[in-house]
Amino acid sequence: MPDFHANWNYPTAISLGSGRIGVLPEACKQQGMDAPLLVTDPGLAALPFVQETVDRCHTAGVRCAVFSGIRGNPTGQNVTDGVAAYHAGGHDGVIALGGGSALDAGKAVALMAGQQRPLWDFEDCGDNWQRVDEAGMAPVIAIPTTAGTGSEVGRASVITDTEQQRKRIIFHPKMLPVQVILDPALTVSLPARITAATGMDALSHNLEAYCAPFYHPMADGIAMEGMRLVKQYLPTAFTNGQDLEARTHMLSASMMGATAFQKGLGGMHAIAHSLGALYDAHHGLLNAILMPYILKANQAAIENRIVRLARFLALDTNSFKGFMDWVLALRDQLGIPHNLSAIGIDTSQADRIGEMAVADPSASGNPVGLSAERYSAIFIDAVNGRL
Repeated sequence: MPDFHANWNYPTAISLGSGRIGVLPEACKQQGMDAPLLVTDPGLAALPFVQETVDRCHTAGVRCAVFSGIRGNPTGQNVTDGVAAYHAGGHDGVIALGGGSALDAGKAVALMAGQQRPLWDFEDCGDNWQRVDEAGMAPVIAIPTTAGTGSEVGRASVITDTEQQRKRIIFHPKMLPVQVILDPALTVSLPARITAATGMDALSHNLEAYCAPFYHPMADGIAMEGMRLVKQYLPTAFTNGQDLEARTHMLSASMMGATAFQKGLGGMHAIAHSLGALYDAHHGLLNAILMPYILKANQAAIENRIVRLARFLALDTNSFKGFMDWVLALRDQLGIPHNLSAIGIDTSQADRIGEMAVADPSASGNPVGLSAERYSAIFIDAVNGRL
């Protein structure tokens, strides 16, 4: 395969390539971290490579400790516990290692390390981000082990408020990690079903950013190429997880989606955030199931853009139907269910989900203004598989 080792500086400092996890100790020193807290999830914390990473840091004189008290959909309490571990260990930075949950939690811990206000005061509403004491924020080095959320280049964290049973987006421009390490070798052991769900999450980010009704040609260009990479390499990563070339390109596509969606997201994420809070379901899988239902709801507003995208992706038919058929075929190839009932979600909370979705910040980027009632109807269709 080609040599995919590279150093980029957009949208932050990025080291890409197989084996690049080895640069972590030097990256810590460059960012002024002598005693970082490595934030990861319980599953990864039990794997040998995490201890090897800690040992590598210690050998280089970087005093690293692990915090792994994070749920699949990280909660406010997880962040509070992480901040307590940060202070108890006398840490001076955060290494966020893992999938979207670990990266989001790690960034939130770094934000809250030196704040006096509670976490929810920094929810992405209006100018709440200006409440942050920037001097109290800790630097973050982000190392993704899945190719989906792109949280490693995001300026926000999605955290579940368990009391309100809803997901909140915590935002500050300086939550963007100061260094990203993209090492495809860390993703080769991902199970196929997680590869599929996270890969479809990357597609959802690029697609919703592309369809958001705002002027941002840079985001559009990034999103289109991100979707091309997903089309070409996700099936290979799914069927042959050891393929480093496919894994590298999927890490890039994931990062591109998160870079592009500063333009906006949409109804897929508005409903997925709501379902994640209520059912603790996998975010990428939710987006994957919801994708065709939201496409259909938005068809009148996005058809011309989708035709252009179908042409760029070299689909068999350059039409909205051609694109929809490709999405459905890709989901089927990856073993993604066609309806939400297949993952244990029913319609009993349809009204509440509609109300939560219309209030979600992602809804503002949907190409069509959807009411709570319309979101409820889309959700019911997705439960029943009625497209």
